[in-house]
Amino acid sequence: MLNVLRHRASRTLAAAVLVAGMALAVLPAAATQAAATGRVHPAVGVRPHYRNAGKPHTASSQVLFSCQLPSADVTCYGPSQIQNAYRFTPLYRAGITGKGRTIVIVDAFQSPPIRDDLALFDQTFGLPDPKFTIVAPDGLTPFDPNDANQVGWSAEISLDVEWAHAIAPDAAITLVLAKSNDDADILSATSYAVDHGLGDVISQSFGEAEQCMAPALLTAQHQLFARATAKGITLVASSGDDGAAQPSCDGSSLIKAASTPASDPLVLGVGGTHLRADLETGAYHSETAWNDEFGASGGGFSVLFGAPAYQQGLHLPSRGVPDVAYNGDVNGGVLVAFGVNIGPGTGPGSFFIFGGTSAGAPQWSALTALTTQLNHGRVGFLNGVVYAIAESRLYAATFHDVTSGNNSFEGIAGFKARKGWDAVTGWGSPIAATLVPLLAAGR
Repeated sequence: MLNVLRHRASRTLAAAVLVAGMALAVLPAAATQAAATGRVHPAVGVRPHYRNAGKPHTASSQVLFSCQLPSADVTCYGPSQIQNAYRFTPLYRAGITGKGRTIVIVDAFQSPPIRDDLALFDQTFGLPDPKFTIVAPDGLTPFDPNDANQVGWSAEISLDVEWAHAIAPDAAITLVLAKSNDDADILSATSYAVDHGLGDVISQSFGEAEQCMAPALLTAQHQLFARATAKGITLVASSGDDGAAQPSCDGSSLIKAASTPASDPLVLGVGGTHLRADLETGAYHSETAWNDEFGASGGGFSVLFGAPAYQQGLHLPSRGVPDVAYNGDVNGGVLVAFGVNIGPGTGPGSFFIFGGTSAGAPQWSALTALTTQLNHGRVGFLNGVVYAIAESRLYAATFHDVTSGNNSFEGIAGFKARKGWDAVTGWGSPIAATLVPLLAAGR
């Protein structure tokens, strides 16, 4: 079976590289409505997907926050609960912790307290301090705490860094900061990470409607992703938090759209679920598609790319996203130390409950770092082997298939979760203890 996976993965990689050579003219509707300049929106941007979690309680070694009590109106999980729910713990016991590998996180602007936030997060949850590097290839924009956009990105930075670290506790983390969230600036920062080989996997917790990114930048982005995969770098991106919709190009409404960069066939797109797990131990109970007052799992079909080789067996009209999923609901979200003062009771030492598909992208990137450690090297383009595993008899042992819910959102008709792949949660969430070894072996 592993030989079959290797063969199928190599075929889909070859096909994806061929697509890369075709630029973006795969479908006739490609980005004809694109704005001249776009801005990517992190999941914690215009409508922040987080809420105050208060201070930790020290009386118990297990229940640290009131949101970890069954009586809480909005519940939350710490690192050990998520590690157990998605079966990472057996990997750690075997020494697979991300040691010797590097996760690159691309974000915009900056978060002045990020080092203190990370140290507090580690101290609170008993995690080791990672090697943490910040790179700003085009310079840092001075932080303005009165700019809601910058504050949103600073929250995103804390989420991305802390939860990539929580899942791959011994991996190094390199945070690459764009000077703004203009598309050209994000692309410049990502280009620096790729061209300088800063890490094994690049996490992108942002996105916008394909129709809203300038065609020239879309082409440049796709060519950059082809260079990255040629170097063995894995690309991961969140699929969005507005269901089958994305903000319109002027931000005034929602339009039915897939999110770029997640929709690029060289990128592993991550959707969102509502996870039900034991609040104390993290024992997995079930998952449904994320869709509530906090948002909904992004998903749909590209207007830029035809169905890539690895999706041919699904008979899709074009490239479908997401590929996989992860816990994304704020109700059952993850705890994050976030020290920017955004109002009463916040500032240094504060924790928040975070959700959104941007919580899943860094954690799937961390899963990739574990895979690279087990593989003793980069694994690069992962979509081919992910689909080969999911379409085999190994599916039930490697993924939680999410079969209920939908991503219709705020009047935009979406798609239904069902058995197997769907345009809401992809193939589902990982069972890491069995998936990671197969991903490594499938290379």
